[in-house]
Amino acid sequence: MSGRSRPERPAEPLAGYTVVDLSTGIAGAYCTKLLADGGAEVVKVEPPEGDPLRRWSSSGAAIPAGADGALFGYLSGSKHSVVADPGVGADLEMVNRLLEAADAVVWTRGSRIAERERFTPAAIHRAHPHLTVASITPFGLDGPWRDRAATEFTLQAWSGGIVGLGRGSPERAPVYVGGRVGEYMAGAYASAATMASWFGRGDAAGPGELIDLSMLETQILCLTYFPVTYFEMLGRPWRDARRLTVPGVAQAKDGLVDLGCGTAQQWFDLCAMVGHPEWIDEESPLTITEQANVHAEDIYAWVEANLVDEIRDLATAFRIPNAPVANGANIDALDHFAERGSFVRNPRGDFSQPNHPYRMRPAGLRPPGPAPRLGEHTALHRDAPTSARPAAVVSETPKRLPFTGLRVLDITTFWAGPSCTHFLAMLGAEVIHVESARRPDGTRLIAGIPAGEERWWDKSPIFAALNTNKKGLALDLQNPRGRELLLRLIASCDVIVENFTPRVLDQIGLDFAAVQAVRPDAVLLRMPGFGLDGPWRDNPAFAYAIESASGLSWLTGYPDRPPYEPYSIGDPNAGVHALNALLLALEHRRRTGQGVLVEAAMVDAALSISAEQIIEYTAYGAVLRRAGNRGPTAAPQNLYRTADIDEFGRLDSWVAIAVETDDQWECLRDALGSPSWATDPTLSTEAGRRAQQDLIDERLAAWCQHRSGDDIVATLWSAGVPVGKVMQPHRQTELDQLAHRNLFEEVDQPLSGRAKLSTVPMRFSGAPGPFHRSPAPTLGQHNHEVLAGLGLSPAEIADLEAAGIIGSAPARPS
Repeated sequence: MSGRSRPERPAEPLAGYTVVDLSTGIAGAYCTKLLADGGAEVVKVEPPEGDPLRRWSSSGAAIPAGADGALFGYLSGSKHSVVADPGVGADLEMVNRLLEAADAVVWTRGSRIAERERFTPAAIHRAHPHLTVASITPFGLDGPWRDRAATEFTLQAWSGGIVGLGRGSPERAPVYVGGRVGEYMAGAYASAATMASWFGRGDAAGPGELIDLSMLETQILCLTYFPVTYFEMLGRPWRDARRLTVPGVAQAKDGLVDLGCGTAQQWFDLCAMVGHPEWIDEESPLTITEQANVHAEDIYAWVEANLVDEIRDLATAFRIPNAPVANGANIDALDHFAERGSFVRNPRGDFSQPNHPYRMRPAGLRPPGPAPRLGEHTALHRDAPTSARPAAVVSETPKRLPFTGLRVLDITTFWAGPSCTHFLAMLGAEVIHVESARRPDGTRLIAGIPAGEERWWDKSPIFAALNTNKKGLALDLQNPRGRELLLRLIASCDVIVENFTPRVLDQIGLDFAAVQAVRPDAVLLRMPGFGLDGPWRDNPAFAYAIESASGLSWLTGYPDRPPYEPYSIGDPNAGVHALNALLLALEHRRRTGQGVLVEAAMVDAALSISAEQIIEYTAYGAVLRRAGNRGPTAAPQNLYRTADIDEFGRLDSWVAIAVETDDQWECLRDALGSPSWATDPTLSTEAGRRAQQDLIDERLAAWCQHRSGDDIVATLWSAGVPVGKVMQPHRQTELDQLAHRNLFEEVDQPLSGRAKLSTVPMRFSGAPGPFHRSPAPTLGQHNHEVLAGLGLSPAEIADLEAAGIIGSAPARPS
């Protein structure tokens, strides 16, 4: 062995932080996985039969006796396992001692331990006031729907996410986003909320709080694009019909390729690329999507006549977002992921899994560790001496938001970056959003407001919904004076966040070294689409390209046609994972005083929530496939048309029904009146129902087609069956549960009047409200305030304005 010593790996940011995991299912497991990756000691409490995920395979692969499913191995790496029998008093006392010694607990329904009265979230919060108690439930812990049955599928229906961005074709039923993305997103939000609570306490002596996360609210934020605010500000829905995204995912000569047009310029470039510049019509009243649909046949023919690599090379040259369409069988062979080390071997199982969803230095993340065997650490924790935390100190000062005092420079655009910084702003941070008159934030430009309307750029509902509580600085970073001012501003900030392609910051010389030169302890969070290195680093990265490259698109749609892009999840998923990374970096900074460079690539975050595909393929040789509205966790599961005419005058209203257990099947059978077909004994098991899904779908469709959606929901929900109306997303405010929990707050828009804006998908018992304290800034609204804060005189600011270095209206093209 060489005498040269290896460099010491830095301590993980959450080293010494202890989390008790009282959850079952993906959401809680993914939450605690992210905390364990950050260095926390996670103690998973299981009943004697073990967590159901130990026996789960999405493809239905047989798990040998005594072995664990591969997905469990991915989600539970580096955790401890403690077995507690809810019928044994000594085991319950052991759990109580674990809680006394912990910093946080993550809770979901579904465990015999977690559902004991003494271990409900409210009871834990009362008994252990020092703990952060993070609860993850379908609808939240209170409200009229708190005890209603639900699944990932029915929550997507209620959220409006199934029809949210017009995905699909009007000739077929709408289709849900495959892959259980809502559960992963709930876990990522719960992890961020847990760390935010810890950050706000400052030290362990402060009191804990109860965090009440709603999976429905998470899906509203992640599967729809602020439809309520759009509808209220503009008086029309974002989409009034389903239309194919063209080209979207299309069949090329040798495989599938994804091409997208998120802006008018990209549509113009696509027209030129396929040899039809005459299609370009800058005055067309049609949207980009509508124009592309007009020419769909010709576009698909062009794609089918060319090879995938040739199409992608050409699209990249035209700056058109593009991606290969990945699945479990091909994803780890893609050159970008191979070069970046995006996948690693599981330490205990013989399969591949995604690497961490973000990278940071000098702070470190815990390397992937083995998942525990059932009860592997029971003796260790049963015999450990009691080490209860000191009693929490209850302060007499008013409650404050967790990020109060944190100053953030927000150089982000569109959805992914602003969603990350918006969470900080809603929870108390001072966030300065930088754009320029030459290049305003992209969400100002996509509202569909005529360019001739007065101050159209300040009326975007998407910008309004993503940027409340922020200050607005319009500063030209292409100008040397603008860059100089930016560095002066950086010197006053704790955090800098950007989400452009790497070449943009390269061009202005803003890298980690430049930041550290003026603020050594700053955290620089970079959110490139495909990462800071690798063959695709400079590729434009809109959500749909990220979704296809990561495998998220592969599971969405019908088996007899190319996949649909979810067209929604890529951005907010990147935002919440970046938020998790940032909170880890801030904890490292608090402990060491060091600044941190964080790389939170959109595609790495997407790989983490599509992990089941490569796991199932490398562990069991199974390629997971899309199946319309059917899914691996429920049988039956589908959408069924109702008798309702929708608000657009069409017979296009649907309900989602999903049966996950044999008991739920009995409830459904009884609610239907026990018709003879439903009493067939073979349907009493999941395997029997899967074998006859076509028959069940036919009978349920016949039962639903003459009933209203409200009648179906009332009948089935009262019987305990998971069911949901497929909501038009701009009607989210009509749901009683959301009104009860005040997900939407009214904000006075300076140019548009009052409008409802969504907040965060959880409630903090220790946080004062409201979340929205000021509307999103108009372009350059705080130029004078921010620059005066840097010491500039009114005359100097006026000179900057005269030179076009700052501004309050988009600059005219020269």
